Amino acid sequence: MSRDTDTSSAARRGFVVVIPAYQPEPSLQALVEQLLEAQDVFEIVIIDDGSSPDRQAIFDGLARLPRVVVLHHYVNLGKGAALKTGLHHVGFHHRDLVGAVTADADGQHTVADILRVGRTLLEHPQDLVLGARRFDGNVPWRSRFGNELTRAVMRLIGGWKMSDTQTGLRGIPRPLFPSLLRLRSRGYEFELDMLMAAKRLGVHPREISIETIYIEGNRSSHFDPVLDSMRIYFVLLRFFFSSLSSALIDNLVFALAYAAWSEIAAAQAAARVVSASINFYLNKKVVFQSEAPAPGLALKYVTLVAVSGLLSYALILLLHVGAGLPVLLSKILAETLVFLFNFTVQRDLVFTGRATEAA
Repeated sequence: MSRDTDTSSAARRGFVVVIPAYQPEPSLQALVEQLLEAQDVFEIVIIDDGSSPDRQAIFDGLARLPRVVVLHHYVNLGKGAALKTGLHHVGFHHRDLVGAVTADADGQHTVADILRVGRTLLEHPQDLVLGARRFDGNVPWRSRFGNELTRAVMRLIGGWKMSDTQTGLRGIPRPLFPSLLRLRSRGYEFELDMLMAAKRLGVHPREISIETIYIEGNRSSHFDPVLDSMRIYFVLLRFFFSSLSSALIDNLVFALAYAAWSEIAAAQAAARVVSASINFYLNKKVVFQSEAPAPGLALKYVTLVAVSGLLSYALILLLHVGAGLPVLLSKILAETLVFLFNFTVQRDLVFTGRATEAA
């Protein structure tokens, strides 16, 4: 759908609300009508993510409202895919707006909270604004458990202490759009991938407290506790799979080189060159999905490899010569000790940057 973008000052101060909807209830129209009463809301984009024919009357009614755009997926592609469709529309048609606010269609977000998130985005247009729910009181087990586990792992891997990692109410700044649209995830894991993308691009998360609403025990949610959780945690486990495979290669090359040369330093250098090359590719393309230029990343990564290699070498000598442990056991123990150091430096210093640079 083609629209001319209003370039007035008032339009630039507004934001678009993006609502992915799969099998929505008629109550969605009441939410949209209330949002349209706010001057800050420039437009509302509803994405029909392959809903059944009996729900099309709801979307037809929404499409007749002013400043409402309804986009359709022929089949159900997932929440992440629907969000990307909405962000693509906003990015293409409303280039002067600061960003978009995403909200769920199942009644979990109040009009007041949606507007608060949007207005916070207007005040802080470079931040990722997150509507954080309070997980106290009568909260469904799948929501409480999923959030608690994801919070703990996100703090370890992302380095962020957050109270709600799975909230669907978010104010997304425009500079983050290009990176999000290139993400491969298309289900519920997209929202966690979004946090990881913001982390590596240096986008600051800003949490504001919102009301926690679960209608009939969150019965209307289409989140699958098993399949969708597996997809979400796979996002968090990518680094460990990459590191484990690189560690196996590193130790194998070290063992072969040491057996051939009987020199710890030479074997360590050979193992580092082979494993680091593979690890760099996996971390850039698969784990952190960094868009920064490869030469700049390579320089920082080579520096890290040199420092961690020397640290590992010193630990091997300490364990082998000082403590009398076998060489290969000393190597495995040393690499285990420097694992967290390597991960933290890669996460916070190597595969990171500013979203404006990526855009």
